[in-house]
Amino acid sequence: MAGNSGGPWGSGGSGQGGGGNRGGGGRGPGDEPPQIPEIDELMRRGQEQLRVLMGGRGGRGGGPKLTRSGVALAVLAAGVAWGWASFYTVKPEEQSVELFLGRYLQTGNPGLNFAPWPVVSAEVIPVTREQTEDMGVGRAGADAGLMLTGDENIVDIDFQVVWNINDPAKFLFNLRDPRQTIRAVSESAMREIIAQSELAPILNRDRGLIASRLTDLIQQTLDSYDSGMNVVRVNFDKADPPKEVIDSFREVQAAEQERDRLEKQADAYANRVVAGARGEAAQILEEAEGYRARVVNEAEGEASRFSAVLDEYTKAPEVTRKRLYLETMEEVLGKVDMIMLDKDLTGTGGVVPYLPLNDLRRTDSARGGN
Repeated sequence: MAGNSGGPWGSGGSGQGGGGNRGGGGRGPGDEPPQIPEIDELMRRGQEQLRVLMGGRGGRGGGPKLTRSGVALAVLAAGVAWGWASFYTVKPEEQSVELFLGRYLQTGNPGLNFAPWPVVSAEVIPVTREQTEDMGVGRAGADAGLMLTGDENIVDIDFQVVWNINDPAKFLFNLRDPRQTIRAVSESAMREIIAQSELAPILNRDRGLIASRLTDLIQQTLDSYDSGMNVVRVNFDKADPPKEVIDSFREVQAAEQERDRLEKQADAYANRVVAGARGEAAQILEEAEGYRARVVNEAEGEASRFSAVLDEYTKAPEVTRKRLYLETMEEVLGKVDMIMLDKDLTGTGGVVPYLPLNDLRRTDSARGGN
């Protein structure tokens, strides 16, 4: 190339060089014009820079040369890049799934893990983070929360399912769309439970029980799919009649509450009256039982006394007869105010002056009482 002065490729000069140049193989007057010198210079400079980067020395006569230091540097750079692609970190709230050529290999633990790239790849999944799915009228559609109860009523239900991942491998490989799956399972389970329940308990006292049954049923279904998903809890947000009939339903509820109040009042009155009647009946029975016992005891006592008198009469009839006569007269005459006068004491049978002391005492006592 040193003997050519016409350009980098040894081409001839312009047409003014004479016949010697043309006879020596140069371009004739009909040949193509020579290349632009600026482009040639740019290409030459690019070649020189490439030689420097590859470890050679600059110059037109030298080709690309590789040195040991360049090779070592390239190998080191490749190793660093491979290590950067192979080592990965898993946070405490995460787990990783390692895949060998696209197939499940193992589950990585929190910390620094090694998966030799490119034959082994890793998917890092948050397992403790709670995720939510909202179900109901205001969330998934105009009538998504309307459900039919067991007593053929319609109820509008909004609820929220809170879940996380308990098996990353199953979560990745067994379900195509996990979020859509849990939504479909949750809605189906809720409709099944509502179809077995009546409207009044759903609106009042059974919300906690329904939420518990719903959690168990969703979890059982997801486990049957090997989904690797865990239902943390179910939040039962709302259970109301449809808005088209909610006013009428509230009137019915008010009437039912009034009916319950009146029934309770009637039950209280009935209990009070029945309790009083039962108490009075018990009192009468007790009094009758006491009267019966008293009469029986008195009769038994009279019979015993008569038997005793009969025994004494059998032993001494005259004495007993006289004693009975005296006792009878004492009992009869003891209640009568009478005065008996012995004619022997009056002499000729005249009247003896008599002062009624007993009547005077009774009169004084009556006056003192008044």
